[in-house]
Amino acid sequence: MNIFVGNLSRKTEQKKLLEKFQEFGSVTSFNYLIDKINGEWKTFAFVEMMNEDDAQRAIDELDGLEIDGKIISVHISRWRREDRRKSGRGGGRRWNDAEPKKW
Repeated sequence: MNIFVGNLSRKTEQKKLLEKFQEFGSVTSFNYLIDKINGEWKTFAFVEMMNEDDAQRAIDELDGLEIDGKIISVHISRWRREDRRKSGRGGGRRWNDAEPKKW
């Protein structure tokens, strides 16, 4: 299962993030993008896990977790069917007033 991890801090170490997912099961791939202009990694990553139950457990436990001062978003990766700029939809994820989970 391919998992999207978003809203990461640039201070978050990729190794630390990978180890966090490995606590839930076998990680088959870990991908993050590097900005071509400044050489920094972008604030999202993709994690692929072999076992769907392990992946779902990781999503359930890590979504909404605060890491390095940012509340991360973790969900099943989905393909865009169209360019979002043309879809007419606006806004982002809405957070409730609940306390964020702590790392």
